[in-house]
Amino acid sequence: MKRRDFLNGLMVGAAALGTSAALRPISTFAQDAKSSSAQDATLHNLSVSYRTIDVKGRSARVFGLVQPDGRPGLTLDAGTDFDVALSSAIDEPTLIHWHGLTPPWAADGVPDNPAALLKPSETRHYIFPVGAGGTHWMHAHTLQEQNLLAAPLIVRTADDLKRDEQEVVVLLHDFSFLSAEELLAKLKGNAAHGAMPMDHGSMQGMAGMQHMMSGNGMSGMAMPGMAAMDLNDIDYDAYLANDRTLDDPEVVRVEKGGRVRLRIINGATATAFTIDTGGLSGELVAVDGQGVQSVAETSFPVSMGQRLDIRLSLPEEEGTFPVLALREGAVDRTGVILATAGATVRKIAVQGDAKGPVLGMDLEQRLRPVSPLATRAADRRFKLSLTGDMAAYNWAIDGADGLVVKRGERIEIAITNASMMAHPMHLHGHHFQVIGINGTPIAGAVRDTVLLPPMATVALAFEADNPGRWPLHCHHLYHMATGMMAYVTYDGIG
Repeated sequence: MKRRDFLNGLMVGAAALGTSAALRPISTFAQDAKSSSAQDATLHNLSVSYRTIDVKGRSARVFGLVQPDGRPGLTLDAGTDFDVALSSAIDEPTLIHWHGLTPPWAADGVPDNPAALLKPSETRHYIFPVGAGGTHWMHAHTLQEQNLLAAPLIVRTADDLKRDEQEVVVLLHDFSFLSAEELLAKLKGNAAHGAMPMDHGSMQGMAGMQHMMSGNGMSGMAMPGMAAMDLNDIDYDAYLANDRTLDDPEVVRVEKGGRVRLRIINGATATAFTIDTGGLSGELVAVDGQGVQSVAETSFPVSMGQRLDIRLSLPEEEGTFPVLALREGAVDRTGVILATAGATVRKIAVQGDAKGPVLGMDLEQRLRPVSPLATRAADRRFKLSLTGDMAAYNWAIDGADGLVVKRGERIEIAITNASMMAHPMHLHGHHFQVIGINGTPIAGAVRDTVLLPPMATVALAFEADNPGRWPLHCHHLYHMATGMMAYVTYDGIG
């Protein structure tokens, strides 16, 4: 199958909605703009383009999402419109998903669900309320995401602008010199030959499972006959923070005694990380762009699609302060370096002395939202099961056929991970609250992507207030592409 045909067919849903005010051809917008100077002033131009980066001394051609001046991504003000003209300067169809925003369904960015792919040289205009502030991001909802078709999407509140904080945005990614199609073919090919794809090590045993489910970690020895928990199914050529490895990291100059707000985005396609703030204690103040009651730590897990806002208070003396992203279950790492003006920046090895932590539910159980959902009984409840295995490399969501809701309902979904690999589950078009972990009710964080370790169950609740046919899927790109994708469909949407 040709690459373009594959991309055209990937993650295709039923196109059932006509043209919306949220999504118009650029020709229509151009006519509107003539009579609205205010609208002209708020328009942001964004281009899908090619760019070249250096990875381990090799030149790599990747995608970009850039403004006319070359800056990646967008920074917008809360309470305004998302008023964007998206143009394609690449030679293949594409489409961008605004991860963390809640646009009308027509503007969501999943190919043919309902909008068609953006054609080469086409420009499309999006306009809808951007909503409240937060750390969000944008990315292709095709295999193009693997080749760095992603960028930050930061929405700042008035309070953000008033704070005496230096903002540092860090977009994490995993990089391969192979194409996404080659990586997927390798995974499927290994499965067809009965081999475990790439690096699949390594936590085994019921003792470990019970430990993980209780939220106390991931250790435990294997018991005979128990299946292995698979952590990483792809060993990448590099792990990037803002397009750079630790061989040549981004150095951000900071003030002695200053405060820094880290906006961490895990844009990796198949890699979970733990953020290590080293000698500085971090204060976690938001997840997935939604405020949480602060949690002080030096280690913060972040799975694919998730975001963390971490506040750091710097000492009064000169120094360097690495902020590292440790690959789950492996020695690989990436990150950025915070350094005062006179500090000497020393090289940090791309591999550490110990493997990165395995992500569990410890932090999730501790999170409490600043703005929880209103207390209300559920109108409708669903139970889903995540299934699949590395040997066959097939992934699925069982029980998802009947995910039909009505506008105005309070929806609860209990998701159980019956597989031996963790899955970060993302719901489009809504923010949900985590209301239960492994059968224990909690008033957990409000977010849009939640991690389910093996054998874990997470219950979430949300308001059905945004009609459409909304994807609910694993944010591991290759799990999604091989079947772990369902839809929450509003009654009356075909």
